[in-house]
Amino acid sequence: MPLIPEEPQIHESAQGPRATPASGRTAPTPRPVPGPRPAASRPGRPGPQRPAPPVQRTQRDVAPAKPVPSGPAAPAATAAAPQIQLIPASVGGALDAADEAVDLLLDSGRAPGDVLVITTGAQHPWAEHELSFGETSYWAQHDAGDDVFYMDAAVVSRAATRPVVVMAVNGGPASAAAAALPLAHARAGALLIVCGDPQQINGVLGTGV
Repeated sequence: MPLIPEEPQIHESAQGPRATPASGRTAPTPRPVPGPRPAASRPGRPGPQRPAPPVQRTQRDVAPAKPVPSGPAAPAATAAAPQIQLIPASVGGALDAADEAVDLLLDSGRAPGDVLVITTGAQHPWAEHELSFGETSYWAQHDAGDDVFYMDAAVVSRAATRPVVVMAVNGGPASAAAAALPLAHARAGALLIVCGDPQQINGVLGTGV
């Protein structure tokens, strides 16, 4: 399902400021649905993280169960597919576009643990730094799921599902993006943001997602 950069398919709640592609023109940057907790600092930056208050549910909040109609008139229960947001960017600007998208997500109220960032080329500096302490410590942070996590496309199969996945097509062989994009889409619970060349990404979206 090819996407057109000028008219990206964005959920109504995912509108926001626009990222700037390499050509200098304004391009869409997402403002996804706010998460359950206020924004916290990016990985490596100190900042408070307050848990969301427990939801108080009373008897009036619970709707009585209704029988499901049988026959062809009854709609099949299917999970909603994640929205896809395309941010046009050059190979050199894809990582910056992804960082800006993450900042907007956190500013909109998304919890840091809701966000996974995937790179197809050079590792994100945060991932490089954390991997310098060993893979055990690095993956322990992934499993904790309480902060933004950055990973290489080559290991995206190890990633757990998160509400928002941001993918930066910032280099590497074309096959890397083609293989990682369907996996990234499968791990996005609500929103997939892809930063890179529109023609390349639409080519993959049209056949792989």
